[in-house]
Amino acid sequence: MANQQQRLPRFTRAPDAAGSFQFTPRDLEILRHVAEHRLIKSEWLIKLVGGSKQQVLRRLHLLYHHGYLDRPRAQLDYYHEGGSRSMVYGLASRGAGRLRRDLNMPFERMDWTTRGKRVGRLFLEHTLMVSDFMASLELECRTRPDVQLIYGDDLPKPEGRGHRREPFRWTVDLPGKRRVGVVPDKVFALDTTRADGVVTRMHYFLEADRGTMPIERRDLRQSCVLRKLKAYETTHASVRHRHLLSARQFRVLMLIASKDRREHVRTAFKARPWTIVIEPGNLDPILARTGLRHTSQGSLCKRCERSSCVEVQVGRNAAL
Repeated sequence: MANQQQRLPRFTRAPDAAGSFQFTPRDLEILRHVAEHRLIKSEWLIKLVGGSKQQVLRRLHLLYHHGYLDRPRAQLDYYHEGGSRSMVYGLASRGAGRLRRDLNMPFERMDWTTRGKRVGRLFLEHTLMVSDFMASLELECRTRPDVQLIYGDDLPKPEGRGHRREPFRWTVDLPGKRRVGVVPDKVFALDTTRADGVVTRMHYFLEADRGTMPIERRDLRQSCVLRKLKAYETTHASVRHRHLLSARQFRVLMLIASKDRREHVRTAFKARPWTIVIEPGNLDPILARTGLRHTSQGSLCKRCERSSCVEVQVGRNAAL
């Protein structure tokens, strides 16, 4: 298989050279994961689907060459830099058609615009920042019988917006009669089952920040991180979330790679308990809110594959 993959072009389909292909239930599961995340690395698909790494890579290889998946050309830079890197996959039109036929998945839930020049490097890296986090969160929740991850497509939609590509889009009016649109990078919820059997749900609006947007500006008519958070603050104050999601509460999860930027945003919004600012790969604040967290305690954790961690119980209102 390795030799065959090396001989075939990475970004040009060669179905005849790739070999015979028969669609399987595992292929359908792969397509479903790709549709959920829009763009996702093969390393996450291997973990999400399970089974043999080589077999999953083989199916990805066939799904691409037979037109079910795409490999965005924006990732070409990764290979020019050298080293071993995971291939990034998006949904192709044939894969979208298969999901529509086999799972009755609405086309508005899918995005197969990943070919050619439609996906630039910045969009690719931003989308992968989100899918990296969500895939790791899904795998974590699978190990937790008391916590269930609910993706936005499975949440109640605002009235009249159930069949739109971005059902969770809304506008708010900031001071000075400035109307601002809000479109989270990801919407999801965590259902937590307490010891008494009661299930509580917390909704999350996820925002991924790669440092390309100014943190703040004098004029809020211009885009910046703080304008985005003020829009969520207005959403919270006006209880718009109750109409959008029938949700009593929500939290904004900011993934910020730069330590200085994280501290700046935390300082500006430290009095807002609904805002959580974290490093992209850090699940601890989410776990702490649902009853568990990781701490360094000198033993290898086989579940999360960190060099050292131990699970400890924390209170429902534990500080982050």
